[in-house]
Amino acid sequence: MATGGSELLIPLVAGIIGLGILAQLLAARLRVPSIIFYLLVGVIIGRPGLGWVTSETFGEALPAIVGLAVAIIVFEGAFHLHLDRIKEAPAEAFRMVTLGAIIALVGTAVAVKLAFEQATWELSFLIGALLVATGPTVVTPILQVVPVRDRVAAVLETEGIVNDVTAAIIAVVVFDALNPEAGSTGFVQSFASRIGIGIFVGLVVAAAVFYLLRYVDLSPGDAPRNARLLVLAGALVAFAGANTLASEAGVAAVATAGMVLGNVDIPYEEEITNFKGDVTLLVLSFVFIALAAQLNPQTLLEVGIPGLAVVAAVALIIRPLLVMISTVGDRFTFNERLFISAIGPRGIIPASVATLFAVELQNVASERRARAAELVGEGVNATTVCGPDLTGEAAALCAEAGTLVSQSELLLGVVFLAIFATALVEGGLARHVAQYLDVIPMRVIIVGGGKVGRSLAERLEDRGENVVVIEENESTAERVRNTGFTAIIGDGTDTEVLREAGANNAKTVVAATGDDDANLLVSQLASTKFDVEHVIARANNPDNVDAFEDLGVRTISSAMATAWAIDNQIERPAIAHWMTDVGRAGDVQEVEVTNEEIIGKPVRDVGPMLPDACLIALLSKGDPESADVPTADTVIERGDYLTLLGRTESVREGMKLVNPD
Repeated sequence: MATGGSELLIPLVAGIIGLGILAQLLAARLRVPSIIFYLLVGVIIGRPGLGWVTSETFGEALPAIVGLAVAIIVFEGAFHLHLDRIKEAPAEAFRMVTLGAIIALVGTAVAVKLAFEQATWELSFLIGALLVATGPTVVTPILQVVPVRDRVAAVLETEGIVNDVTAAIIAVVVFDALNPEAGSTGFVQSFASRIGIGIFVGLVVAAAVFYLLRYVDLSPGDAPRNARLLVLAGALVAFAGANTLASEAGVAAVATAGMVLGNVDIPYEEEITNFKGDVTLLVLSFVFIALAAQLNPQTLLEVGIPGLAVVAAVALIIRPLLVMISTVGDRFTFNERLFISAIGPRGIIPASVATLFAVELQNVASERRARAAELVGEGVNATTVCGPDLTGEAAALCAEAGTLVSQSELLLGVVFLAIFATALVEGGLARHVAQYLDVIPMRVIIVGGGKVGRSLAERLEDRGENVVVIEENESTAERVRNTGFTAIIGDGTDTEVLREAGANNAKTVVAATGDDDANLLVSQLASTKFDVEHVIARANNPDNVDAFEDLGVRTISSAMATAWAIDNQIERPAIAHWMTDVGRAGDVQEVEVTNEEIIGKPVRDVGPMLPDACLIALLSKGDPESADVPTADTVIERGDYLTLLGRTESVREGMKLVNPD
């Protein structure tokens, strides 16, 4: 099937985008990273399969297409990297992108050099630089289906964004030493200049976009749309402007611009976020499929066992080593460190940059063969000129061309083998690994996304709970998602829907719909099918409370809840006001005692260990009816529950002291 003609290019591009969207839907359905299906689709429609997409399909436009797509993808990832998330593990995140990146670079280069005798040190370090990058394109989809604790997600997200930038720039600098057509200005100088140019251009563009969004009238009727387009244009301008000054500086520019704009208060942020997410999914699916389709399957086969050995070394030795060194300390549990070690899939930066470098090396090889043909004589075909009978300069040019082609194939083979293997294995098994290591925090599932459900979700998430809302009405579920919560569209009385929401790993299920029959059924399913520890139901009709409690369901009557609130406002207005301001002024939390340092000690000894403005208000034995105000002599035992009262941050620190997990 000929695909070189322009008449077939448009339907081909449309088809790739359509297949990409189908791959995304399938990935969401199976709860695995979408990159797995992007790569499979690319293999099917590319050289290994139907041959619809080849290296000639997009011609010389491929580098520009890939470059602009990378700009949008990196900008999107950086926009979501908020500084408050990095604060969850600042030291560990910093070590991951500095010391960890160096270990990955050097370790991978050594592995390549040992596995392939023909690999030069320049090529080994080029592959090492590319495989430093994990990237948001593969990490974010994993975190969407594996809801780990914020500190774990913060390290993985920060590593992905920052290493995408540094890996691309290091790779360009190393490639300059490998490519005979490129000049060399010194590693440190070249790297620093690209980083500096990228950061400068990114800051300038971010400042300009911020000023336009904040202080310029964007046409009131079309302001949200204009804001979305302005941000998208800013990302592309930052990329193009920095790349014009220095190759691959554009990656640093869009990452800088995205991170700055994502951490300042800009108008229409919600609309911008949704728009960017949709655009990114389109370009991501297109580029991944197009790049995978370019790959000659013979290239993967030729790297063979040595290539698999490199991938195994990267995934099983180098990755765990750099993670264990970078996360040393007591912030992460050992199992969380193992999980981070197991999650290092490679994404769009290695795929795109390796493809572009390989094309450039092959072009240089073609030029060498063409010059050899000119030396041999007129009418000699450049593609067949190289043979065993050549001597002199022509033979040298042919030998150099052969080396360049061999290097390009080795580069593509190792990098794409690492992408395929890590995406398929680490991405596909991420949820199972997380469950085995028990690093997914217990969930709170709220069935019912109405006003009661959303208000409860806001309070629980503010306290650090991992909240999932189940809502049958699609428009209501969309409002829940727009508020920033995870929402599952479905009937909460359906066992499969509850399982999809994570009922198997839920510590609390709240039935908060406006239908008492549905709330009762949800409660029974949560208790009997999933053995959830805490099940609470909302009783809209006060007459149903006794029937609920007769079945063993803890029940909150809407009428009684209102009466309690009014009574609190009348009899104890200060504490009522303070309690309704939880998240701003103070907090009250009940937490199980697991810390060996406080087990067996009296309250008088534990109190000074707590942060300032944090008090032990109650102590219970796991049964709410056993709760009582402890005396100074009360000894705290394993399995006791302490109710901590105080300022929000102090209570959060106190919870970590009482229960480090």
